[in-house]
Amino acid sequence: MTIHSHAKTTTVEPLNGVLRYADIGDVHLESGEVLPEATLAYETWGALNEDASNAILILHALTGDTHISRGNVSDSADAATRAYAEAPGWWEGIVGPGSVIDTDRYFVVSPNILGGCYGSTGPATPAPASVDAKRKPWGSRFPRLTIRDTVRAESLLADQLGIGSFKYVIGASLGGTRSLEWAACFPERVRGCAVIASAPSATADVLAWGHIQNLAIRQDPDFNGGDYYEGKAPETGLGLARRVAHTTYRSAAELDFRFGRESQPEEDPFAPGPGPRGRYQVESYLDHHGHKITQRFDANSYLSINEAMMSHDVARGRGSLKDALAETRCHWLVAYVDSDRLFTPSDSLILADAVPQPVEPYVIHSPSGHDGFLIETQQVEKILRLALGDQEDQESFQKEQQTTEDVKNAA
Repeated sequence: MTIHSHAKTTTVEPLNGVLRYADIGDVHLESGEVLPEATLAYETWGALNEDASNAILILHALTGDTHISRGNVSDSADAATRAYAEAPGWWEGIVGPGSVIDTDRYFVVSPNILGGCYGSTGPATPAPASVDAKRKPWGSRFPRLTIRDTVRAESLLADQLGIGSFKYVIGASLGGTRSLEWAACFPERVRGCAVIASAPSATADVLAWGHIQNLAIRQDPDFNGGDYYEGKAPETGLGLARRVAHTTYRSAAELDFRFGRESQPEEDPFAPGPGPRGRYQVESYLDHHGHKITQRFDANSYLSINEAMMSHDVARGRGSLKDALAETRCHWLVAYVDSDRLFTPSDSLILADAVPQPVEPYVIHSPSGHDGFLIETQQVEKILRLALGDQEDQESFQKEQQTTEDVKNAA
Protein backbone atom coordinates (compact mmCIF):
# COMPACT_ATOMS: atom_id res chain seq x y z
CA MET A 1 0.00 0.00 0.00
CA THR A 2 1.26 3.44 -0.86
CA ILE A 3 -0.27 6.30 1.08
CA HIS A 4 1.19 9.80 1.06
CA SER A 5 0.42 12.45 3.67
CA HIS A 6 0.85 16.21 3.73
CA ALA A 7 1.50 15.98 7.47
CA LYS A 8 5.11 16.18 8.61
CA THR A 9 4.87 14.40 11.90
CA THR A 10 6.52 11.62 13.85
CA THR A 11 3.46 10.78 15.94
CA VAL A 12 1.66 7.46 15.63
CA GLU A 13 -1.64 9.03 16.66
CA PRO A 14 -4.44 9.21 14.05
CA LEU A 15 -4.34 12.28 11.85
CA ASN A 16 -7.88 13.62 11.81
CA GLY A 17 -8.96 15.80 8.88
CA VAL A 18 -5.59 15.69 7.11
CA LEU A 19 -5.50 15.28 3.33
CA ARG A 20 -3.71 12.10 2.34
CA TYR A 21 -3.18 10.16 -0.86
CA ALA A 22 -3.50 6.49 -1.75
CA ASP A 23 -2.01 5.03 -4.92
CA ILE A 24 -4.75 2.61 -5.99
CA GLY A 25 -3.09 1.38 -9.19
CA ASP A 26 -4.86 0.82 -12.50
CA VAL A 27 -8.63 1.34 -12.52
CA HIS A 28 -10.56 -0.73 -15.07
CA LEU A 29 -13.43 1.39 -16.37
CA GLU A 30 -16.88 0.44 -17.67
CA SER A 31 -15.85 1.71 -21.11
CA GLY A 32 -13.16 -0.96 -21.32
CA GLU A 33 -10.42 1.61 -20.90
CA VAL A 34 -7.90 1.46 -18.08
CA LEU A 35 -6.94 4.55 -16.08
CA PRO A 36 -3.36 3.79 -15.11
CA GLU A 37 -1.58 4.60 -11.85
CA ALA A 38 -4.54 6.34 -10.27
CA THR A 39 -4.53 8.14 -6.92
CA LEU A 40 -7.39 8.91 -4.54
CA ALA A 41 -7.12 11.73 -2.04
CA TYR A 42 -8.96 11.17 1.21
CA GLU A 43 -9.30 12.18 4.84
CA THR A 44 -10.09 10.13 7.93
CA TRP A 45 -11.30 10.79 11.47
CA GLY A 46 -11.12 8.41 14.41
CA ALA A 47 -9.52 4.97 14.46
CA LEU A 48 -10.42 1.65 12.84
CA ASN A 49 -11.21 -0.94 15.51
CA GLU A 50 -9.65 -4.41 15.67
CA ASP A 51 -12.26 -6.19 13.55
CA ALA A 52 -12.63 -3.21 11.17
CA SER A 53 -16.38 -3.07 11.87
CA ASN A 54 -16.74 0.62 12.74
CA ALA A 55 -15.96 2.26 9.38
CA ILE A 56 -18.32 4.82 7.83
CA LEU A 57 -17.85 6.14 4.29
CA ILE A 58 -19.08 9.68 3.54
CA LEU A 59 -19.30 10.82 -0.08
CA HIS A 60 -19.35 14.47 -1.17
CA ALA A 61 -21.51 16.34 -3.67
CA LEU A 62 -20.57 17.62 -7.16
CA THR A 63 -17.99 20.26 -6.28
CA GLY A 64 -17.48 19.12 -2.70
CA ASP A 65 -14.23 17.98 -1.16
CA THR A 66 -12.92 15.59 1.46
CA HIS A 67 -12.97 18.02 4.39
CA ILE A 68 -16.29 17.26 6.06
CA SER A 69 -15.27 18.32 9.56
CA ARG A 70 -12.42 19.98 11.40
CA GLY A 71 -9.72 17.66 12.67
CA ASN A 72 -6.57 17.77 14.75
CA VAL A 73 -2.90 16.97 14.34
CA SER A 74 0.08 16.43 16.60
CA ASP A 75 2.19 19.25 18.00
CA SER A 76 4.91 18.45 15.48
CA ALA A 77 2.72 19.05 12.41
CA ASP A 78 3.64 21.99 10.17
CA ALA A 79 1.55 25.17 10.09
CA ALA A 80 -0.10 24.47 6.72
CA THR A 81 -1.24 20.99 7.78
CA ARG A 82 -2.56 22.33 11.07
CA ALA A 83 -4.48 25.17 9.39
CA TYR A 84 -6.09 22.78 6.92
CA ALA A 85 -7.03 20.18 9.52
CA GLU A 86 -8.49 22.67 11.98
CA ALA A 87 -10.59 24.55 9.41
CA PRO A 88 -14.36 23.93 9.58
CA GLY A 89 -15.73 21.33 7.16
CA TRP A 90 -18.80 21.29 4.94
CA TRP A 91 -20.77 19.01 7.32
CA GLU A 92 -19.51 20.54 10.53
CA GLY A 93 -21.45 19.29 13.55
CA ILE A 94 -22.48 16.06 11.83
CA VAL A 95 -19.05 14.43 12.12
CA GLY A 96 -16.71 14.75 15.10
CA PRO A 97 -16.20 13.72 18.72
CA GLY A 98 -19.62 13.42 20.37
CA SER A 99 -21.47 14.24 17.13
CA VAL A 100 -24.06 11.96 15.56
CA ILE A 101 -21.25 10.37 13.57
CA ASP A 102 -19.05 10.13 16.61
CA THR A 103 -15.39 9.88 15.69
CA ASP A 104 -14.67 8.52 19.18
CA ARG A 105 -16.70 5.47 18.07
CA TYR A 106 -16.46 5.37 14.29
CA PHE A 107 -13.68 5.47 11.73
CA VAL A 108 -14.83 7.96 9.08
CA VAL A 109 -13.40 7.93 5.56
CA SER A 110 -14.07 10.74 3.07
CA PRO A 111 -12.52 10.31 -0.42
CA ASN A 112 -12.30 12.84 -3.22
CA ILE A 113 -14.12 11.40 -6.22
CA LEU A 114 -12.05 9.98 -9.09
CA GLY A 115 -11.89 12.72 -11.73
CA GLY A 116 -11.94 15.43 -9.08
CA CYS A 117 -9.49 18.25 -8.51
CA TYR A 118 -8.94 18.02 -4.76
CA GLY A 119 -6.11 15.53 -4.91
CA SER A 120 -7.55 12.54 -6.76
CA THR A 121 -6.49 11.67 -10.28
CA GLY A 122 -8.40 13.89 -12.68
CA PRO A 123 -8.02 15.80 -15.94
CA ALA A 124 -5.65 18.36 -14.38
CA THR A 125 -3.34 15.63 -13.02
CA PRO A 126 -0.05 15.04 -14.84
CA ALA A 127 -0.48 11.90 -16.92
CA PRO A 128 1.87 9.07 -15.93
CA ALA A 129 5.07 8.58 -17.90
CA SER A 130 3.54 5.48 -19.52
CA VAL A 131 1.03 7.79 -21.19
CA ASP A 132 3.05 11.01 -21.62
CA ALA A 133 6.82 11.16 -21.25
CA LYS A 134 6.53 14.91 -20.60
CA ARG A 135 3.97 14.34 -17.80
CA LYS A 136 1.58 16.98 -19.14
CA PRO A 137 -1.92 17.11 -17.64
CA TRP A 138 -4.39 14.53 -18.90
CA GLY A 139 -6.65 17.27 -20.30
CA SER A 140 -8.74 16.05 -23.24
CA ARG A 141 -7.17 12.59 -22.98
CA PHE A 142 -8.77 11.85 -19.60
CA PRO A 143 -11.19 8.93 -20.02
CA ARG A 144 -14.92 9.28 -19.52
CA LEU A 145 -16.10 8.05 -16.11
CA THR A 146 -19.36 6.68 -14.78
CA ILE A 147 -20.58 6.63 -11.18
CA ARG A 148 -19.77 2.92 -11.13
CA ASP A 149 -16.18 3.69 -12.08
CA THR A 150 -15.83 6.12 -9.19
CA VAL A 151 -17.26 3.55 -6.77
CA ARG A 152 -14.85 0.91 -8.02
CA ALA A 153 -11.97 3.29 -7.31
CA GLU A 154 -13.30 3.92 -3.81
CA SER A 155 -13.50 0.17 -3.20
CA LEU A 156 -9.77 -0.07 -3.99
CA LEU A 157 -9.11 2.58 -1.35
CA ALA A 158 -11.22 0.61 1.14
CA ASP A 159 -9.14 -2.48 0.36
CA GLN A 160 -5.96 -0.58 1.13
CA LEU A 161 -7.35 0.71 4.40
CA GLY A 162 -8.26 -2.83 5.46
CA ILE A 163 -12.01 -2.23 5.43
CA GLY A 164 -14.01 -5.28 4.35
CA SER A 165 -17.40 -3.64 4.82
CA PHE A 166 -18.82 -0.32 5.98
CA LYS A 167 -21.27 0.10 8.83
CA TYR A 168 -22.78 2.88 6.73
CA VAL A 169 -22.13 4.46 3.35
CA ILE A 170 -23.61 7.95 3.44
CA GLY A 171 -24.01 10.32 0.52
CA ALA A 172 -26.11 13.32 -0.43
CA SER A 173 -26.79 14.67 -3.92
CA LEU A 174 -24.00 13.29 -6.17
CA GLY A 175 -22.73 11.50 -3.06
CA GLY A 176 -26.12 9.80 -2.84
CA THR A 177 -25.74 8.39 -6.34
CA ARG A 178 -22.42 6.92 -5.23
CA SER A 179 -23.77 5.47 -1.98
CA LEU A 180 -26.58 3.82 -3.94
CA GLU A 181 -24.12 2.33 -6.43
CA TRP A 182 -21.96 1.13 -3.55
CA ALA A 183 -24.89 -0.94 -2.27
CA ALA A 184 -25.67 -2.33 -5.73
CA CYS A 185 -22.06 -3.02 -6.78
CA PHE A 186 -20.78 -4.34 -3.46
CA PRO A 187 -23.78 -5.61 -1.45
CA GLU A 188 -21.53 -7.65 0.82
CA ARG A 189 -19.54 -4.56 1.77
CA VAL A 190 -22.42 -2.20 2.70
CA ARG A 191 -24.28 -2.87 5.97
CA GLY A 192 -26.10 0.46 5.94
CA CYS A 193 -26.78 2.84 3.05
CA ALA A 194 -28.00 6.43 3.32
CA VAL A 195 -29.22 8.15 0.15
CA ILE A 196 -30.03 11.79 0.88
CA ALA A 197 -31.42 14.34 -1.60
CA SER A 198 -30.65 12.01 -4.48
CA ALA A 199 -32.35 9.57 -6.84
CA PRO A 200 -32.18 6.09 -8.38
CA SER A 201 -31.25 7.68 -11.71
CA ALA A 202 -30.52 11.01 -13.32
CA THR A 203 -33.88 12.07 -14.74
CA ALA A 204 -34.37 13.81 -18.08
CA ASP A 205 -34.62 17.09 -16.17
CA VAL A 206 -31.24 16.49 -14.50
CA LEU A 207 -29.77 15.56 -17.89
CA ALA A 208 -31.14 18.76 -19.43
CA TRP A 209 -29.61 21.00 -16.75
CA GLY A 210 -26.34 19.07 -16.97
CA HIS A 211 -26.24 19.47 -20.75
CA ILE A 212 -26.58 23.25 -20.49
CA GLN A 213 -23.76 23.41 -17.94
CA ASN A 214 -21.47 21.27 -20.09
CA LEU A 215 -22.14 23.40 -23.16
CA ALA A 216 -21.34 26.56 -21.21
CA ILE A 217 -17.85 25.20 -20.46
CA ARG A 218 -17.13 23.63 -23.84
CA GLN A 219 -18.21 26.72 -25.77
CA ASP A 220 -15.91 29.03 -23.82
CA PRO A 221 -13.28 30.28 -26.34
CA ASP A 222 -10.55 29.44 -23.81
CA PHE A 223 -11.61 25.80 -23.41
CA ASN A 224 -9.36 24.65 -26.27
CA GLY A 225 -10.93 21.22 -26.43
CA GLY A 226 -9.95 20.60 -22.81
CA ASP A 227 -6.24 21.33 -23.27
CA TYR A 228 -6.07 24.78 -21.70
CA TYR A 229 -3.54 24.20 -18.92
CA GLU A 230 -0.76 26.16 -20.58
CA GLY A 231 -3.04 29.12 -21.25
CA LYS A 232 -6.09 30.87 -19.84
CA ALA A 233 -8.64 28.67 -18.09
CA PRO A 234 -12.25 28.74 -19.37
CA GLU A 235 -13.45 30.75 -16.37
CA THR A 236 -16.38 32.39 -18.17
CA GLY A 237 -17.87 29.04 -19.14
CA LEU A 238 -17.23 27.44 -15.76
CA GLY A 239 -18.78 30.43 -13.98
CA LEU A 240 -21.85 30.26 -16.19
CA ALA A 241 -22.19 26.51 -15.55
CA ARG A 242 -22.12 27.17 -11.83
CA ARG A 243 -24.77 29.88 -12.10
CA VAL A 244 -27.08 27.42 -13.83
CA ALA A 245 -26.35 24.67 -11.30
CA HIS A 246 -26.77 26.93 -8.30
CA THR A 247 -30.20 27.97 -9.51
CA THR A 248 -31.25 24.30 -9.36
CA TYR A 249 -29.79 23.97 -5.85
CA ARG A 250 -32.18 26.59 -4.43
CA SER A 251 -35.94 26.81 -4.52
CA ALA A 252 -37.86 29.42 -6.47
CA ALA A 253 -39.65 30.47 -3.29
CA GLU A 254 -36.39 31.04 -1.41
CA LEU A 255 -34.87 33.12 -4.21
CA ASP A 256 -38.01 35.23 -4.41
CA PHE A 257 -38.14 35.69 -0.62
CA ARG A 258 -34.45 36.64 -0.36
CA PHE A 259 -34.12 38.83 -3.42
CA GLY A 260 -37.47 39.46 -5.08
CA ARG A 261 -37.02 42.10 -7.77
CA GLU A 262 -34.69 44.26 -5.71
CA SER A 263 -31.76 45.81 -7.52
CA GLN A 264 -28.18 45.52 -6.33
CA PRO A 265 -27.20 48.57 -4.23
CA GLU A 266 -25.88 51.41 -6.38
CA GLU A 267 -26.96 49.59 -9.55
CA ASP A 268 -30.04 50.46 -11.60
CA PRO A 269 -31.49 47.85 -13.99
CA PHE A 270 -33.44 50.65 -15.66
CA ALA A 271 -30.55 53.06 -16.15
CA PRO A 272 -30.45 54.45 -19.71
CA GLY A 273 -27.85 53.00 -22.07
CA PRO A 274 -25.47 52.65 -23.68
CA GLY A 275 -23.34 50.44 -21.46
CA PRO A 276 -24.18 47.52 -19.21
CA ARG A 277 -27.33 47.80 -17.16
CA GLY A 278 -27.43 47.48 -13.39
CA ARG A 279 -28.11 44.06 -11.90
CA TYR A 280 -30.92 42.72 -9.81
CA GLN A 281 -29.79 41.27 -6.48
CA VAL A 282 -30.38 37.70 -7.60
CA GLU A 283 -28.08 38.31 -10.58
CA SER A 284 -25.36 39.57 -8.27
CA TYR A 285 -25.86 36.51 -6.05
CA LEU A 286 -25.37 34.14 -8.98
CA ASP A 287 -22.39 36.14 -10.23
CA HIS A 288 -20.79 35.76 -6.81
CA HIS A 289 -21.13 31.97 -6.91
CA GLY A 290 -19.97 31.86 -10.51
CA HIS A 291 -16.80 33.74 -9.57
CA LYS A 292 -16.15 31.61 -6.48
CA ILE A 293 -16.13 28.33 -8.42
CA THR A 294 -13.45 29.59 -10.82
CA GLN A 295 -11.15 30.22 -7.85
CA ARG A 296 -11.35 26.66 -6.52
CA PHE A 297 -12.36 24.21 -9.23
CA ASP A 298 -11.08 22.86 -12.53
CA ALA A 299 -13.41 23.10 -15.54
CA ASN A 300 -12.44 19.67 -16.90
CA SER A 301 -13.12 18.09 -13.52
CA TYR A 302 -16.51 19.78 -13.47
CA LEU A 303 -17.27 18.19 -16.85
CA SER A 304 -15.95 14.79 -15.81
CA ILE A 305 -17.94 14.63 -12.58
CA ASN A 306 -21.07 16.20 -14.06
CA GLU A 307 -21.10 13.66 -16.89
CA ALA A 308 -20.52 10.85 -14.41
CA MET A 309 -23.61 12.05 -12.54
CA MET A 310 -25.53 12.14 -15.82
CA SER A 311 -24.57 8.48 -16.35
CA HIS A 312 -26.24 7.51 -13.09
CA ASP A 313 -28.94 4.86 -13.35
CA VAL A 314 -28.62 2.13 -10.77
CA ALA A 315 -30.92 -0.10 -12.87
CA ARG A 316 -28.85 0.25 -16.05
CA GLY A 317 -28.07 -3.26 -17.28
CA ARG A 318 -29.65 -4.81 -14.18
CA GLY A 319 -33.31 -5.09 -15.12
CA SER A 320 -35.90 -3.16 -13.13
CA LEU A 321 -35.02 -0.94 -10.18
CA LYS A 322 -36.24 -3.66 -7.81
CA ASP A 323 -34.07 -6.19 -9.66
CA ALA A 324 -31.04 -3.90 -9.37
CA LEU A 325 -31.44 -3.66 -5.58
CA ALA A 326 -32.62 -7.21 -4.91
CA GLU A 327 -29.21 -8.46 -3.78
CA THR A 328 -28.54 -5.59 -1.40
CA ARG A 329 -28.34 -6.62 2.26
CA CYS A 330 -28.12 -3.27 4.02
CA HIS A 331 -30.31 -1.18 6.26
CA TRP A 332 -31.68 1.63 4.09
CA LEU A 333 -32.08 5.30 4.93
CA VAL A 334 -33.72 7.45 2.26
CA ALA A 335 -34.30 11.16 2.89
CA TYR A 336 -35.42 14.03 0.69
CA VAL A 337 -35.74 17.81 0.92
CA ASP A 338 -39.38 18.79 0.48
CA SER A 339 -38.53 21.84 -1.66
CA ASP A 340 -35.88 20.12 -3.82
CA ARG A 341 -36.32 20.82 -7.54
CA LEU A 342 -33.16 18.98 -8.69
CA PHE A 343 -33.70 15.55 -7.12
CA THR A 344 -37.39 15.80 -6.37
CA PRO A 345 -39.22 14.14 -3.46
CA SER A 346 -40.82 11.67 -5.90
CA ASP A 347 -37.34 10.36 -6.78
CA SER A 348 -36.82 9.34 -3.15
CA LEU A 349 -40.31 7.85 -2.86
CA ILE A 350 -39.60 5.63 -5.87
CA LEU A 351 -36.29 4.49 -4.39
CA ALA A 352 -37.72 3.87 -0.92
CA ASP A 353 -40.39 1.62 -2.43
CA ALA A 354 -37.90 -0.35 -4.54
CA VAL A 355 -35.47 -1.54 -1.85
CA PRO A 356 -35.89 -5.20 -0.79
CA GLN A 357 -37.81 -4.21 2.34
CA PRO A 358 -39.49 -0.88 1.45
CA VAL A 359 -38.87 1.95 3.90
CA GLU A 360 -40.62 5.19 4.76
CA PRO A 361 -38.38 8.04 3.56
CA TYR A 362 -37.50 10.82 5.96
CA VAL A 363 -38.38 14.40 5.08
CA ILE A 364 -36.00 17.33 5.50
CA HIS A 365 -38.25 20.37 5.75
CA SER A 366 -36.56 23.38 4.20
CA PRO A 367 -37.50 26.41 2.09
CA SER A 368 -34.00 26.36 0.57
CA GLY A 369 -34.33 23.64 -2.05
CA HIS A 370 -31.74 20.98 -2.80
CA ASP A 371 -29.10 22.60 -0.60
CA GLY A 372 -31.32 21.88 2.39
CA PHE A 373 -29.18 18.82 3.14
CA LEU A 374 -26.29 21.22 3.86
CA ILE A 375 -28.35 23.92 5.57
CA GLU A 376 -30.75 21.97 7.81
CA THR A 377 -28.03 20.26 9.80
CA GLN A 378 -30.18 19.76 12.91
CA GLN A 379 -32.74 17.77 10.94
CA VAL A 380 -30.04 15.78 9.14
CA GLU A 381 -28.35 15.09 12.46
CA LYS A 382 -31.59 13.75 13.94
CA ILE A 383 -32.23 11.51 10.93
CA LEU A 384 -28.71 10.08 11.00
CA ARG A 385 -28.89 9.61 14.76
CA LEU A 386 -31.99 7.50 14.27
CA ALA A 387 -30.32 5.48 11.53
CA LEU A 388 -27.42 4.72 13.84
CA GLY A 389 -29.72 4.29 16.87
CA ASP A 390 -32.45 1.88 17.87
CA GLN A 391 -35.79 0.90 16.38
CA GLU A 392 -37.85 2.61 19.12
CA ASP A 393 -36.26 5.97 18.32
CA GLN A 394 -36.94 5.47 14.60
CA GLU A 395 -40.63 4.70 15.15
CA SER A 396 -41.01 7.73 17.44
CA PHE A 397 -39.47 10.03 14.85
CA GLN A 398 -41.63 8.62 12.07
CA LYS A 399 -44.72 9.50 14.14
CA GLU A 400 -43.34 12.99 14.74
CA GLN A 401 -42.79 13.48 11.00
CA GLN A 402 -46.31 12.28 10.23
CA THR A 403 -47.74 14.76 12.73
CA THR A 404 -45.74 17.56 11.08
CA GLU A 405 -47.06 16.53 7.66
CA ASP A 406 -50.66 16.42 8.94
CA VAL A 407 -50.37 19.93 10.39
CA LYS A 408 -48.79 21.20 7.16
CA ASN A 409 -51.54 19.65 5.00
CA ALA A 410 -54.28 20.98 7.28
CA ALA A 411 -52.90 24.51 6.92
